[in-house]
Amino acid sequence: MDFVKNEAFCLDFIAKNYFWPSTFESQNATKACQFRTSMKFKFLLNVMLLACAAWAQSEKPQYPIQPVPFTQVKINDHFWAPRLETVKNVTLPYTFGQCEESGRVKNFDIAAGNANGSFCGVYGFDDSDVYKIIEGAAYSMQVQPDPKLDAYVDGLIEKIKQAQEPDGYLYTWRTINEREKAAGVTKKEVTGDYYKGTDKRWVYEDKHSHETYNLGHLYEAAAAHFLATGKRSLLDIAIKSADLVDKNFGWEKGKLQQATGHQEIELGLAKLYLVTGEKRYLNLAKFFLDVRGYANEEYNQNHKKVTEQKEIVGHAVRACYMYASMAEVAALTGSQEYIPALNALWEDVVGRKMYVTGGIGSSGSNEGFSKPYDLPNYSAYCETCSSIAFVYWNQRMFQLTGDSKYIDVMERTLYNALNAGLSLTGDRFFYPNPLESRKNVERSPWFQCACCPSNVSRFFPSIPGYLYAKRGNEVFVNLYASSETTVTNINSKGQEVKVRIAQQTDYPYDGKINIAIEPEKPNTFTLRMRVPGWAQGDAVPYDLYGFANHDGSQVQVMLNGKKILGGIKDGYMTIERKWKLGDSVSLILPMPIQQVKGNSKIEATADRYALQRGPLIYCLEGKDQTDERILSAYVPKDAEFASQFESNLLGGVQTISFAGSLVNKKTAPDQGELSPIKLKAIPYFAWANRGKDNMLVWLPNDLRSTRPLAQPTLAARSKLSASEGFKGELNSVADQWIPKHSNDQENPFIHWWPHFGSSEWLQCDFEKEEQVGTARIYWFDDESSGGGCRVPKSFVIKYLENGEWKKCYSHEGWQIVKDGWSEVQFEPVKTTALRLEIVGQDGVSVGVHEWEVR
Repeated sequence: MDFVKNEAFCLDFIAKNYFWPSTFESQNATKACQFRTSMKFKFLLNVMLLACAAWAQSEKPQYPIQPVPFTQVKINDHFWAPRLETVKNVTLPYTFGQCEESGRVKNFDIAAGNANGSFCGVYGFDDSDVYKIIEGAAYSMQVQPDPKLDAYVDGLIEKIKQAQEPDGYLYTWRTINEREKAAGVTKKEVTGDYYKGTDKRWVYEDKHSHETYNLGHLYEAAAAHFLATGKRSLLDIAIKSADLVDKNFGWEKGKLQQATGHQEIELGLAKLYLVTGEKRYLNLAKFFLDVRGYANEEYNQNHKKVTEQKEIVGHAVRACYMYASMAEVAALTGSQEYIPALNALWEDVVGRKMYVTGGIGSSGSNEGFSKPYDLPNYSAYCETCSSIAFVYWNQRMFQLTGDSKYIDVMERTLYNALNAGLSLTGDRFFYPNPLESRKNVERSPWFQCACCPSNVSRFFPSIPGYLYAKRGNEVFVNLYASSETTVTNINSKGQEVKVRIAQQTDYPYDGKINIAIEPEKPNTFTLRMRVPGWAQGDAVPYDLYGFANHDGSQVQVMLNGKKILGGIKDGYMTIERKWKLGDSVSLILPMPIQQVKGNSKIEATADRYALQRGPLIYCLEGKDQTDERILSAYVPKDAEFASQFESNLLGGVQTISFAGSLVNKKTAPDQGELSPIKLKAIPYFAWANRGKDNMLVWLPNDLRSTRPLAQPTLAARSKLSASEGFKGELNSVADQWIPKHSNDQENPFIHWWPHFGSSEWLQCDFEKEEQVGTARIYWFDDESSGGGCRVPKSFVIKYLENGEWKKCYSHEGWQIVKDGWSEVQFEPVKTTALRLEIVGQDGVSVGVHEWEVR
């Protein structure tokens, strides 16, 4: 049954049951008109439509466990509630405004012929940002009606409708370029596997055109908007589009048997199926999964059949969207074919490739995964979008299995890596989320590729939907926050019984959770309260991370004030009984300050530990210390820790205080001169809300892993400058961080990519005239990771004399060394400035790790 087509039936039913039937058409015509536009009408319509959906799909496969919808959960805590309010009042209008200013909205007008101009922006997937923020707005309106926002979204939907081509095709990049081509406009040639303005539709779909990626976000937004408002406007656009995609892709003869280049439409089609009941959409989602494996491309997971993939590789967001959709299709079709692969892939990422913050995707070169245990801190990528996608995948794995390990990992990601992606003010964003900063990182108001800001705009309003879940008469409490919801159970007589469940807690800063159970009449059901692995002494499900010590604290459970003994199964404390009004359960989770150690195979965490309290990972940030030079800190293994809540810091956070030392200098690999310092750690999610700063998650607990304080050098005291177009922090070339090799991404550097074969310069201006005769340079070269920088073809050093640059004379010439120092002795000169002049090799760029002058 396509229940959306039965909206007329629903309207008639509501009208005849809300008004007296005999007088509906005559006496109450005005009242009926007013009611039809009210939010109560929209709510009743949605109830009817969802009831039709439930009836239509009651006999079809679905998840064994269903989340309690976020619209039925009210969060009223001090942690998430203010965050959600900020998203509603700041993030959503701000990101919509950025879409207006950047031309993303205008692109729909241009595509529709309602405005002149070329495509605004660089990327064909910019349309998706508008769709994602509409989805977030729909979620927000489902919880709290907003007529002004509703009207604005209606206006956007009309623009989208007019931009859609007659047969349903919707991709403003191509539509605009086609119109310009027809008008004889000469365009700069587009390079790479992208639509170039002269190609047929879908030609580069399995590469980088993002045609179906955009549509996946359109479908998700359409489903959310329809359920929020009862309006079909965006849904009709999505259905028209999906029908066109179904006409063009599939196993049937004459259709394209082609995978998606960026997975997302698979999730969108599944949601469209759930809203419409149209099985073709679910079949098409499955097709896009099953067709993969013909291109030998790990980047977009098109290297193997999805059922044969056992190791997670490639682009992290693409991967997790795909694995989430595999779980979705498995649940909605009842098929088990994807489950072995999903289990192996999840074990691979959680057991070998996940950061302690729950972030994933360590490599910036592919925005994704590298080899196992390669988890650098300073260069960690951990894209915010990949954290969101990872949450989606984990939630679906839980719904399939009921195993709390998926919620444990999801919680780690949600509270740390993902939560860090949005500033406390709601209008600044992280794209990568590193675990170490050398004053080189700050939040951005927007990005040219703005997938992360638009993604957090749609994700945060949905957070209440992750707290509770149901399976028959079992109620799961998965995440802890002061909140309330009402679920419907069935009693022994087959009657529905509504049960109100209310949490009171100061989680994640306090581990005591009080849960009030209020059935409208006595009801037997099972309450399952998740006991996080960290509360049982396990940092993560596998041995990637572990706690150095466990103090033996025990989880406690009390029923109506009396302590009870209960077993933990699949990570849940379970109580099955006949509940009555006034019953309550208290769950007390111990929250000692834990030292987290990394697996011995992780080079970046050797002789270091991270701090965790409850679900939160902590970090040092310079502004909280008496000396900001925390990158030279040493914290012994036996340090004593104290925790306190500071209401006036970063909106109110729990901090950790302890004693440590700064390493003044090393006298031996494991010995040095130390200065005591009092240190304070803050939750990782809250860092970088006060500007650029030093930051450290993994604290050295052995002098061998420490870095002594940088000593004043001539280059460090100089004013540095460089030729136009360089990228990176200029001061990093004189920071005395010595790389292990030329492609040491943990060591800061500057580069001139994409200037190929160019002549560049780097200059030191001294405070006063100096005599110099030695210089050494450590070149950046990322050939080993497939990058575009190489050691130079040649270089020279010049000195400034009477306003003229003169070449220094070196008896031994200018030797270029990779993975080591290019050291040059030249005739000593007195000067106020030196300039390093570099000529790059043909077709590649140049970069510099470090430049020392003596």
